[in-house]
Amino acid sequence: MLILETIGRVTGRPARAAVGFVEGPGESLLVAAGSEGSDWARNLAADPRCRVTIEDRTELRLAVALDGPEYNAAIVALILRYGTPAERLGTGPAFCLERDVGAPGA
Repeated sequence: MLILETIGRVTGRPARAAVGFVEGPGESLLVAAGSEGSDWARNLAADPRCRVTIEDRTELRLAVALDGPEYNAAIVALILRYGTPAERLGTGPAFCLERDVGAPGA
């Protein structure tokens, strides 16, 4: 699991969520929501900038919405990693979280 910090699309304040992930191409991370109404996913759709914390490492990332074969591959990888609780995946959006190389200090 990772801690995903987004900017609330309504409040404009930081919002945090624990989210399952798998490693993607390069240094990217793949995440998917279990429903269209997931707040963290809706926040990423409104503003793709985010902060990701895994263990003691925090990085700035940019979310890129996945579709087509990339979406399907991410869903399969997440279900294989997390098992039965992840079976709701595929009904909500999925994202590739890429390193934000343009961010200060990146």
